[in-house]
Amino acid sequence: MTPWILIIDDNPVNLKLARVTLETAGYTVRTAIDAEAAMQLLQDESPRLILMDIQLPGMDGLELTRQLKAAPATAGITIIAVTAYAMTGDEQKALAAGCDAYVRKPFDTTDLPQMIAQYITESA
Repeated sequence: MTPWILIIDDNPVNLKLARVTLETAGYTVRTAIDAEAAMQLLQDESPRLILMDIQLPGMDGLELTRQLKAAPATAGITIIAVTAYAMTGDEQKALAAGCDAYVRKPFDTTDLPQMIAQYITESA
């Protein structure tokens, strides 16, 4: 199975931008619009990395991250928190929930693939 990246974001514009950016950089990408859809995808196989929107409908990205990091089958997946609502302390909350990194939206489409490459190399 080819390593893949999961992008979880409920905003269609942000989801498409991240997907197209990473696919253009050569990555295999799958997407989910909420925690429930993400959990469905994760039942069958694990991605190499997850871009996790923090503000999701229903279960938020921090709670989903805590659940993924607590489960042996998904604990080793690199999770990068992504949020447009960057407030003081948000990065610390994301890291405390188990995220491996934190990125503010809008992200730079040139920098994102380079950052992803760094984390994928480290987790290989």
